[in-house]
Amino acid sequence: MHIDQALLQKYNQPTPRYTSYPTVPFWNEGINSELWKEAVRQQFTICNNEEGISLYLHLPFCESLCTYCGCNKKITTNHKVEEVYLEAILKEWRLYRALMDTPPVIREIHLGGGTPTFFSPANLHRLIATLLKDSIIHDDYAFSIEGHPNNTTREHLDELFQLGFRRISYGVQDLNPEVQRIINRIQPFENVQEATETARAAGFTAVNFDLIYGLPRQNGDRLAHTISLSLSLQPDRIAFYSYAHTPRVIDAQRLIDENDLPDAAEKLSLYLLGKELISAQGYANIGMDHFALPGDELYTAWQQQTLHRNFMGYTTQKSGMLLGLGVSAISDTNTAFAQNEKTLGGYYKSIHSGSLAVHKGYFLSKEDALFRRHILDMACQGRTIFNPSCTTELEQWCLPMLRDLQNDGLVTLYKDRVEVTTTGRHFIRNICKAFDLHLLRRDAASPQQTFSKAI
Repeated sequence: MHIDQALLQKYNQPTPRYTSYPTVPFWNEGINSELWKEAVRQQFTICNNEEGISLYLHLPFCESLCTYCGCNKKITTNHKVEEVYLEAILKEWRLYRALMDTPPVIREIHLGGGTPTFFSPANLHRLIATLLKDSIIHDDYAFSIEGHPNNTTREHLDELFQLGFRRISYGVQDLNPEVQRIINRIQPFENVQEATETARAAGFTAVNFDLIYGLPRQNGDRLAHTISLSLSLQPDRIAFYSYAHTPRVIDAQRLIDENDLPDAAEKLSLYLLGKELISAQGYANIGMDHFALPGDELYTAWQQQTLHRNFMGYTTQKSGMLLGLGVSAISDTNTAFAQNEKTLGGYYKSIHSGSLAVHKGYFLSKEDALFRRHILDMACQGRTIFNPSCTTELEQWCLPMLRDLQNDGLVTLYKDRVEVTTTGRHFIRNICKAFDLHLLRRDAASPQQTFSKAI
């Protein structure tokens, strides 16, 4: 795999990950809860019968702090918090159910965190069984969970399997003991191996790994060893993420000595090495950061151009509505976004008062909807067709950047469309940025470094 170093340097600039458009920094700090409820009602009526709805459940608790982690989490060893949190998240679900005039058709459930397997098997069973009670499971459903190799037990997996879960993602990150020590995530390879084999023995048909490049004290040899060990377990998918060091935003990252981080050139070499090693074992590079084996559903969706992207990342389930339950969880009705309170105290206060916990959001304009479609098409299909109704915006803001991308061999620009080249597939985030009117307009007026770098 050869990618021009000059291109990597040029496009290694602050760029969103585009799990939404507009991206979260452009949302409003307040949100009209009545307008949000109406958006939920309307979209539920549109999508429930055919597409069904997706649910994301944020389970924030962890027993120890991983210093690299940017997720919304709460560190505690007190498992009594499980009951209180479950009561709140189920009450939140009842508040949403009150907006639905028919039983919801559940197409997708994803449990994220935090550490979802912090919760006991019995409590996870209670949570999912209650959500599914009086609901309908879509014929083409997908239930998945993020698991920690150190605490995911056979009991967890058996309970989840009975409820329809078939996919689990393990946060492997890095398998070098020194790197693990610095990021405070000690999990020997033997734990990852046992967790993987146990999931497959329990009936799970898909096991995914998350790996990170750019971590402190990581180098080429260590990353290659991590990837070699990981691939020996043949995960169905691999997410190969860049470590985003933003200590100004994430307090825990201040515990990391910046002298231990690879410099820009070293990080670029880690990126290229990881992609080369993963691809050499038959994994296809899909969209941004993701790899899948031929035959995996994600690979098939990518080939058939039915891939979708939302706050859970890439998915084969193209549901018109995603409801996020739990502290900091994000919902998407296709016409609006809403994020829950980020603190447990604020979340509990809203839910216990009988109100939805949404505190931040955005209602899309017609222009937003059009350019969101372009960004999703580029991220998922690698091409988009220009809409005649937004010619002025395209010519003023998008085409200058697209022409530059074409000069660098990353896209092919036609009169009515643009397509990503083979080289351009390594720069999807940058190509999506060409359609981000909010960011382009803001940066034209006053450039700011809001996002992590693309590589």
